[in-house]
Amino acid sequence: MRRRNALATVSDMAGSPYQRMRITLLGTGGPRPDPDRQAPANLVQAGGLNIVVDAGRGVASQLAKAGVRMPDLDVIVVTHHHFDHIGGLGDLIMSAWNIGRADPIRVFGPPGTLEVISTLLEGVYWRDVNYRIVEEKAQGHSLSPPIEMLEITEVMEGTVDLGSGVALTVGEVEHGSTVLNLSLEDWATIGCRIEFGGRSVAISGDAVAGKQLHELAKDVDLLVMCAYVAASEIDNMGTRFLTEHVIAGAPQAAQIAQRAAVARLALTHIREKTDSDVHRMRDEVAGIFTGQVIAGTDMLVIEIP
Repeated sequence: MRRRNALATVSDMAGSPYQRMRITLLGTGGPRPDPDRQAPANLVQAGGLNIVVDAGRGVASQLAKAGVRMPDLDVIVVTHHHFDHIGGLGDLIMSAWNIGRADPIRVFGPPGTLEVISTLLEGVYWRDVNYRIVEEKAQGHSLSPPIEMLEITEVMEGTVDLGSGVALTVGEVEHGSTVLNLSLEDWATIGCRIEFGGRSVAISGDAVAGKQLHELAKDVDLLVMCAYVAASEIDNMGTRFLTEHVIAGAPQAAQIAQRAAVARLALTHIREKTDSDVHRMRDEVAGIFTGQVIAGTDMLVIEIP
């Protein structure tokens, strides 16, 4: 395993043969199991790279549905360590290793990401890892443990050149740490912005307005933003607390997108709702945000030409 502490500077992005970005919403639900929505996960394809942002339950199967082979996974971004955002992380890494990933997978996440992954691979799955290494040795082959397949960078802000003209910028977002008085060691949350060939997408993770979210989202072609509840659901102290301090509801997502002047807004991290309720939520957002509103569904593909 190779661990880095800071991100590099973006280099020249010219000359790539790829001309568009594609975003697939792999999972648009939340922490509650939902038969219609897997947990949060997104696939960004740009410059020939496959970038996964968050790894909620079902992410490996959803990637297979999207036609992405595990050995072709290039980058994983973890926005924070709530279980619904990392519930499929071990499966994702172990699947890539089991199928024969040879090149390093770069992993970016806030402080604590190294500990999470080490606990999974060297604790939870160590018997499986040891079994497969011994099995390969019995057949005359050598196999390195999966932790050595990863390049893990813990970071709260910065920009990195991922290669092929693709730039990744991460920044701190607000997801409850202020109101709960939690330190970065206790609780750290990031969002990200991915740019390629003059095109851009921002993914909020779980957030409300504040910290660096506005800078990450400013003027992007697409903002993938959490919208946990509709305006009509913000009717008690609990949901008001959540949408003010922890995770945006639909009205807050609309305000964030409008202020950042984004072109398109895709709503994700949606609590269980009927289709008609989702359509009403979309209409609520369209009454505030003047750009295009997309009500996210699992496996929805959004092209940025």
